[in-house]
Amino acid sequence: MRCVIARFPFELTKSGVLDSMKGIKPEPVTGASVTIGRRHYPVKQVGQVLTRQDRRDFSAAEVLRAMAQLGFTCRTLPAAAPARVLGPIEGASAMLGTPVPA
Repeated sequence: MRCVIARFPFELTKSGVLDSMKGIKPEPVTGASVTIGRRHYPVKQVGQVLTRQDRRDFSAAEVLRAMAQLGFTCRTLPAAAPARVLGPIEGASAMLGTPVPA
């Protein structure tokens, strides 16, 4: 499959990606990830190995799109839930803390 990552065309195949990532130890996943085989790789690590470019040269979205089109499972971190806004009395009570039993 032909795809463009960081303005450069690449001809990627599923077997080619599997071969390229064979023997590569996954880094800790902190953001989006791609499941290749039984391992979860950070998207930027996969992009760096496949394109041999610096991670700053391409976006995670470009690699995610290419990996999804090849049939790999891609995951992104869920958005954080918004913090609960406290009213003025609840806020003051939270700042004071809970009373300590005597």
